[in-house]
Amino acid sequence: MDLKLNKQPDGTGMFRYDLIFYLVFTLLFTTYSYANSNSSHANHVASPQFDETSALAFSQAAIGKKISDNYSLTRSDGKRIEFSKYLGKPLVVSFIYTSCYHICPTTTQHLGEVIKKASQVLGDKSFSVVTIGFDVFNDTPEAMRMFAAQQRIDIAQWDFLSADAITIEQLSKDLGFIFFPSAKGYDHVVQATIVDAEGAVYRQVYDMNFKTPLLVEPLKALVFDTTETTPLLTHLENKIRLFCTIYDPSNDRYIIDYSLFIGLFIGITTMAMVIYFVMKEWKKSGGRAS
Repeated sequence: MDLKLNKQPDGTGMFRYDLIFYLVFTLLFTTYSYANSNSSHANHVASPQFDETSALAFSQAAIGKKISDNYSLTRSDGKRIEFSKYLGKPLVVSFIYTSCYHICPTTTQHLGEVIKKASQVLGDKSFSVVTIGFDVFNDTPEAMRMFAAQQRIDIAQWDFLSADAITIEQLSKDLGFIFFPSAKGYDHVVQATIVDAEGAVYRQVYDMNFKTPLLVEPLKALVFDTTETTPLLTHLENKIRLFCTIYDPSNDRYIIDYSLFIGLFIGITTMAMVIYFVMKEWKKSGGRAS
């Protein structure tokens, strides 16, 4: 074999071999690192303390339980607010930690889209939304403000809140939410909690990209709920809006469709007119059958 390249006085032959070796080594190292990274991410083992089945059971067990109204939190503008201020109408609560780079941002963005759809048919003042940062060391009011801006959440009835460790521990338990530190941040169930006007947990909604009706239907039922003290006209109006607010799956949005009640009104009116003319003719004939 001719190895003249090694004997060239300018050293280009050795340089070429070194370059080839470097490129091959880099390619192998990059391939290994990528495969190892994907394997590590795909096979990420949750914190030994975290068990998804138990976490879901804990979440479901909170339904029906009333939340304490003694919690004090801080809004992203630095102002203190009592949790009780959010009661009196339905409330949607989500938990995030601001250093999360994928799941929390994606979940919040999707929740924002669903909240907009709900507001269009239920009214933007008919319910409230809060997102609470549970990483007490990093989720400061400023961090929560930046997180909201990064997810492009600019909805009047939506507050981003911070709190101290004791408040987070107790409030998260009230809402059926548990979390544990892990090598990649925190392990927790992705959930949004719907709280009724009285402060009781009404429904839990799971997943990053949940279907729109899973959140809007419970909100609709709570917003249009009536009590014995509700005035008759308001009661009737709420019942009509409840039945006429329907989901359009082809466009993934809610619409108000009064066609059913319009059809009933036309039918009843037509029937009344028919009865009126029949009775009129019957009276003309002296009330005798022909």
